[in-house]
Amino acid sequence: MKRFDQVNVIPFIDIMLVLLAIVLTTATFIYQGKISLDLPEAEHAETLSDLDGVEIAIDAQQQIFFNQAAVDAEALGRELALLTAQTPVVLYVDKSVPFDRFVTVIDLLKANKLEKLSIVARGNR
Repeated sequence: MKRFDQVNVIPFIDIMLVLLAIVLTTATFIYQGKISLDLPEAEHAETLSDLDGVEIAIDAQQQIFFNQAAVDAEALGRELALLTAQTPVVLYVDKSVPFDRFVTVIDLLKANKLEKLSIVARGNR
């Protein structure tokens, strides 16, 4: 039997590159978010360059999400009470959500003196 003095690393590198491609692809989909929203369109929407702060989303089923975690309005109020007035809030609302649900969230923001608010919409391309 022939003895190998060296290890062939080429197959190992091939496998690692395939795994890296899978991880990068998966990370891209995870970054885009798990909450499915059909955002309203706006002609004069500005591009947000800095999305720091907390994210609140309301999906088509009127479920509220705080930083990707499903919460009810009462729990959202408790979470918002822990934030400082300078905390930026980014609000994503599905275009099919009734206006009163939107107003409920805005009212909770105002009650907790969170006025640094960005509402996300799709711009025309």
